[in-house]
Order: sequence, then structure tokens, then C-alpha cells
Amino acid sequence: MKITDKDVLQALSTVQDPDLKQDLVTLKMIKDLKVDDQKISFTVELTTPACPLKEIIKNDCLKAVGSIAQGLEIQIDMSAQVTSTREQSFTLPKVKNIIAVSSGKGGVGKSTVTANLAVALAKSGASVGIIDADIFGPSIPTMFNCEYEQPEMIKEGDRNLIVPIMQYGVELVSIGFLTPKDNAIVWRGPMASSALKQFISDVKWGELDYLLIDLPPGTSDIHLTLVQSVPVTGAIIVTSPQKVAIADAKKGLAMFKLPQINVPVLGVVENMAYFTPDELPDNKYYIFGQNGGRELAEKEEVPFLGEIPIVQSIRESGDSGYPAVMKDGITEEAFMGLAQSVARQVAIRNASKEKTKIVQMS
Repeated sequence: MKITDKDVLQALSTVQDPDLKQDLVTLKMIKDLKVDDQKISFTVELTTPACPLKEIIKNDCLKAVGSIAQGLEIQIDMSAQVTSTREQSFTLPKVKNIIAVSSGKGGVGKSTVTANLAVALAKSGASVGIIDADIFGPSIPTMFNCEYEQPEMIKEGDRNLIVPIMQYGVELVSIGFLTPKDNAIVWRGPMASSALKQFISDVKWGELDYLLIDLPPGTSDIHLTLVQSVPVTGAIIVTSPQKVAIADAKKGLAMFKLPQINVPVLGVVENMAYFTPDELPDNKYYIFGQNGGRELAEKEEVPFLGEIPIVQSIRESGDSGYPAVMKDGITEEAFMGLAQSVARQVAIRNASKEKTKIVQMS
């Protein structure tokens, strides 16, 4: 009996995406299906190149099709198309997902997490950018070893646009590129907000799967300017385990949940979760307390995205401008795992929640 395209699709309709809870055929993830007397081939288009379930989905497809196609060669290619709920607009038209990275207080490693998350997503095959919105304390230029770089300016029609600095596969914009390195930035809130608006509207961003916004600590004008300027896909909350950090992180998380703001929280990251010395890589010392971030996520009913250890190499990498995720070891594993978790939550959010609207506040 000859197998048809319909037979193959019926078999694949039994394979579910574990996150989206629907079958691959309904989700339109099966592409380029070809069936002949010797071979069945098709492509599974995932919702992100950082999908942690890639091999599980591929094996499930092999099993499903193999049950009806004994003796035929089965070829499955895996590709990815990052999903988006953003509509085409004049503002950031080529950006699929805008992700705010926030913390309740300073010193918890928010910029370190942002930098390494961006590089990890880029390593997985996604196109990524960062806006360093921490106007008064920009650290992204240092963490990417380009603090002495100056972006080009180009003219498009009547507009002068900033060209982002490209480093380690990530497009970067920061006030640190536009002001002398050692000068203090002494601005009132409206000036800082104006700078963020310029980074959103007056930069020639390429086609990006994810644009990370490295926000300043706390809840401020910058946060309100962001949600009033663009529809934010979701927010990531970075905290360390100790009680004082958790208390402030909870306030930052609560801001995004306010009815008038209503930005989905993608999850909580616990940075500096435990100390692991280089000479004892299997040991974990919870010097700042244990499970603070996980408990916050559970209490607020948002995903827990992962733990990042505190190790000397992360500090050295931040100072040298060579992100820790680019080195082998536990830090690479932690940040690549975080990238998978974030990409997964973005895909779930885009499939299950309404589009985020620009906040209208007076």
C-alpha cells in the first residue's frame, strides 16, 4: 500500500509540542513534506533555535512516521522560526520580541545576565540585540570589550540613524558609546527617558529575534518610558538569593503585573545562587542563602528560569569584556540553559497570551 502525504500528516498529528500542548500539524510546524517510494522527508520548524526539546520532538516524529513507513528512509530536518505577537509598526519594525531585563536593586548582576543571555541566544542561532537602558551606569560596553567604540551615523531620508556596534554576534547600543568613558552622566529623568526613546526609534536595528533591554535597577521613569514606547513581549526579573534582594525583586515584578502596565513576566533568574570554586567544580556553597529566587517565582506563579553560580570566571569575564558563556565549563552550561528557558517561555507566551499593548498613562 502506497503511503501518501495525508498518511504522514495523520501520523505526525499524534506528535505534540510539549510546551504548546498542540500537535505539530495543527501548529503548522511541518514544512516541505515529500513522499515517494523510497523516502519520506520533511522539516520540523521549531519556535526558536534555542529549543531545549529539539531531540525529543525529532525522536517522536521518527517514531510516529516509522510506525506507518516500515522499510522507507525517513529524513527529518530541524529548522526554527522565532514567533512574535508584534504587529508591523514604524517603531522597531524588524524586531520580533522585546524583552525587558529588570531587577529590584543594583548589584545582583542584571547586566551580567543580560550580556551572557544575549550571547547564549546568538550562539544558539538567534539574531539578538541589546539596548543598554541603564543610562546613568552603562556597563554593556565594558562587558563586550568595546567601551572605546563609537557607532557610525547614517542618513535615511530626513532621519539620522545610529548604527549599532556588533560584538560577539550581538547588536549593541549604549549611552556609553556616545559619551566620554570616565564622565559622569548628570541628567534629570526626562533627559534619560529621551535617550531611551532615541535608542528605540533612531537606531538602524537589523532583523532581530530578540531585543533585550537592560533596565536600570528599581522602578523608574525609564521603565515607564519603555512600556509607553513599545509593546514589550515580556520581562525577566533578576535577583540574588538573599532576603533584601528578593524583597526588591518582588516590587519590580509587581510593577510589570500592574493592570495599567500588564507586561507578561517570563520568569525569575537567580544569579549568584551558589559558589563553586574552580578546584572543587562539583561543590556548591550557598553563601547568600538558598532557593530565594525559586521561592519568589513559585509564590508569584511565574516560571523559574534557572540558577547562575557565582564563580571567579564570571567576574573576570565581565571585566575583560569576554562573556563567560563563551568559555567552557559550568558557567557556559548555566547561561546556555538560561537561554533555552527564556526562548521556551517566549514561545509559550506568544502562543498562549494576547499581544502586549503600548501602555497609555498620563
